[in-house]
Amino acid sequence: QLSLIVNKGVTDGSGEDSLDRLLPGTPITAPRRKSTSQTKTEPPLLRTGTRTIYTAGRPPWYDEHGAQSKEAFVIGLCGGSASGKTTVANKIIEALDVPWVVLLSMDSFYKVLTPEEQTLATSNDYNFDHPGAFDFELLVATVKRLKQGKSVKIPVYDFTTHGRQKDWKTVYGASVVIFEGIMSFADKELLELLDMKIFVDTDSDIRLVRRLRRDITERGRDIEGVIKQYNKFVKPAFEQYIEPYIRLADIVVPRGGGNMVAIDLIVQHVHKQMEEVSEAVLASAQQTQPLPHTLSVLEGTPQVKGLHTIIRSDHTSRDEFIFYSKRLMRLLIEHALTFLPSQSCTVQTPQGQEYDGKRSFSGKGITGVSILRAGETMEPALRAVCKDVRIGKILIQTNLDSGEPELHYLRLPKDISEDHVILMDSTVSTGAAAMMAVRVLLDHEVQEENIALVSLLMAELGVHSVAYAFPKVKIITTAVDKSVDDFLQVIPGIGDFGDRYFGTDGGSSGWSDDEEQERPKQQT
Repeated sequence: QLSLIVNKGVTDGSGEDSLDRLLPGTPITAPRRKSTSQTKTEPPLLRTGTRTIYTAGRPPWYDEHGAQSKEAFVIGLCGGSASGKTTVANKIIEALDVPWVVLLSMDSFYKVLTPEEQTLATSNDYNFDHPGAFDFELLVATVKRLKQGKSVKIPVYDFTTHGRQKDWKTVYGASVVIFEGIMSFADKELLELLDMKIFVDTDSDIRLVRRLRRDITERGRDIEGVIKQYNKFVKPAFEQYIEPYIRLADIVVPRGGGNMVAIDLIVQHVHKQMEEVSEAVLASAQQTQPLPHTLSVLEGTPQVKGLHTIIRSDHTSRDEFIFYSKRLMRLLIEHALTFLPSQSCTVQTPQGQEYDGKRSFSGKGITGVSILRAGETMEPALRAVCKDVRIGKILIQTNLDSGEPELHYLRLPKDISEDHVILMDSTVSTGAAAMMAVRVLLDHEVQEENIALVSLLMAELGVHSVAYAFPKVKIITTAVDKSVDDFLQVIPGIGDFGDRYFGTDGGSSGWSDDEEQERPKQQT
């Protein structure tokens, strides 16, 4: 049976131990039921029975102010300890079939214990099922950022040592955020961030068995300690702090992950809420505006024109295409380096005379980031002129069902936030992949004004999209073509750069130049 609860306000009342920021408690007259809590450090990807959902990345669609065009849909899952909240969450994710999902566990937000509390926890005398055990301030701030599509740092809680690990995990925003925990409905501010509230209702005996199995095998506890903690803290806390909030749920799911009727209903509602905006307009309204001042196009000298003539021709052989593309890339990279800051300096010549010159970056302080696969072809040109340059890589592939880019792989230097970043892609049509890559760099605290998007060829649509979303990013190219066709290919264009360079056969794919390189392909 699936229970639906329509909320018309929260009845005031007060639990004996409720905190100031918590919702008012309900007197302990509610029928008994369940309790406990689950944890898992979320991996960068989530594998379900039929598919893999990547949890890194976010929708690349932004408005002209650089803000995300649609907030994430946040689902809150509440229920007793070991009630199956994570199982329900995974079932929802699998059935949703959307590319952007974050699964957030409340167990990551336990407070750091004092030495005295550590001693109590070791002897199973610390109450982890009390609202005061959670860092609600950090939790609310985290959910707010995720709802806005921003990246967050998530603490990793170690249940063996009862403390946070040194390294926190980076999690990116998503279309859907599923937040689960025993106190998901307890905090007033947190509750306001939830678009859908689900209570997982599982028999107390089943939950106790699950908790015994989990705490003994996964958390290194003994059976006596688990039962002691359950009777002393878990069961009473469920009756006082968790079960009363069932009245706040939009949907109650009896029997947990096995209730596919309830899960199907949840999925239908989420789809309905999301279908109105799947993709914001990529600055198309700006197409009639002049090209932005942040754009710099390499001077169209006869040499540059000649190189374009060769690589644009469909009669050019692969060897010639590679050779002349590399020449153009070298000119483009040299042009891009002129936008890096420099300092005046004086040197002494071999003739003993002074020369007033400029000292610019030689590679230190510069990181090149290629958008795989075609952006990788520009790395040799950058290395040829920047001796000590560091290289990072971003792999973005287009989801064939949704048509949206997805972030699949990321390798960046740890201290990239201090660097000037040259973001490289061979061609840019809509700007979708480039915008996502810029967003990832910003999430790693690279300054927007320190990012230069460098591409051999761009469409006006892509230029406007990137410029209006990220007005401080420098856009540097050798040519800007006027239009994009119905298949989002640059017109007149250059064809599929990756296929022509690597010798692969793209056929008539109907994908744009920058989207073509995003599709899953074997590296050559």
